[in-house]
Parts: sequence; C-alpha cells; structure tokens
Amino acid sequence: MKKMRYGLFFGDSITYGEYDGVFGGWVDILKRYALQKYNEGSHELILFNLGIGGETTDGLVKRIPHEMAARNAAEGNIVFISYGANDLAIKEDIQMVHPEKFAANILTAIQEAKKYSDDIYLVSILPFSNNVDGVVVASGKLRTNNEVLVYNQILKKITAENSLHYVDFHSAFLDDKEILLSADGVHPNEKGYGMMAEIAIPIIEKYL
Repeated sequence: MKKMRYGLFFGDSITYGEYDGVFGGWVDILKRYALQKYNEGSHELILFNLGIGGETTDGLVKRIPHEMAARNAAEGNIVFISYGANDLAIKEDIQMVHPEKFAANILTAIQEAKKYSDDIYLVSILPFSNNVDGVVVASGKLRTNNEVLVYNQILKKITAENSLHYVDFHSAFLDDKEILLSADGVHPNEKGYGMMAEIAIPIIEKYL
C-alpha cells in the first residue's frame, strides 16, 4: 500500500531557487523527480518549498510552528532546514544574527520540527564567490567565507549532538564555486542548483 509523506524545505532565497530561470532551483527539481517516481509506482512524497528570500533564523523561529501544523502528513514528514547565508551577513556594521543566537534559533526550530518529524536534515551554507568575499554588495550586506565555516561548524555540531542528518553542499561547491555560482556570487546558477539536486535525490529516494 502506498504511503503519502510530506517534505518541508525551510530556507532563504537559495531554497526558494532565486536566480534559476531554467529549473526553478534544487527543491523544484526534487518536486518534479518525486512526482515522476510516484507516477512510476513509488510512494507519494509531496514537497513544499518554504523558502523566503532574505530570511534569517529569526524568521524561521516565528513561522515554523504554523508551517508545520499546516502541513502535517499522517504517514510522516521530512524536514530540511537551510539557513545561514543571511544570518552571518553584516549590514551597517551589525551582524544580522550572531553565531550564538543562530545556534539557539536552529535548536528551537529543531524542537518544533521534532513534534512532527523524526527525519530532520540541516543543510550547509554554500561558499561565496571570491569577488564578493568580504565585499559590501548592492544589498548593503557583507559576507565572508570565514564566517561560512564558523556557521557551518555550528550546524555540524548541532547535527551530531541531536542525531540529525547533515547535507554538505559546501564541500561539493568549494573547488568549483566560480562556475557553480551566479553572477551575484551568492546564489547558485542553473548548474549549481542542478548539482544540489543530484546530491539531494539519494536522500529523498529513501522515502519513495
């Protein structure tokens, strides 16, 4: 008998799929893949792209109780939490979400997600292109690859301490980031989003 599960993807513009006019981003690629597998006879996995451009973990903490309650599949939920690129940004000399608060917010979100799911994935922050590393961009934000390492380490530590799963997009991008990132140096391009989907497909395969 077929099961029906939900996959909830919380995140910022990279979860939303910004700057990908071809595939719509990695989550949308996964949505199409899951639907194709369902049509071929697999279990049903309905994926919700809950990415909001510019959001930090402060926003996540406010909305995750409502989002989870509104999308709760009786046969199971998978939760992806993908934040940090905005949290670590400095705007007008102030870091948007300090590392300690970032860790606390992620833990709060996990506790909320655990009410509905045993399958929680923390997603790494991507590296930034060399041309925006340490540079104030048009949005007024300054980001550095050193801070990416600090925040990713927090995510890895929380993953280990809470027996969660870690999705390491950062390592996959590191050597080829200049060809996998879009012109803004922060968001993936179509090729980058495609690689993210390739890494994530084996994860969702387990539920199909």
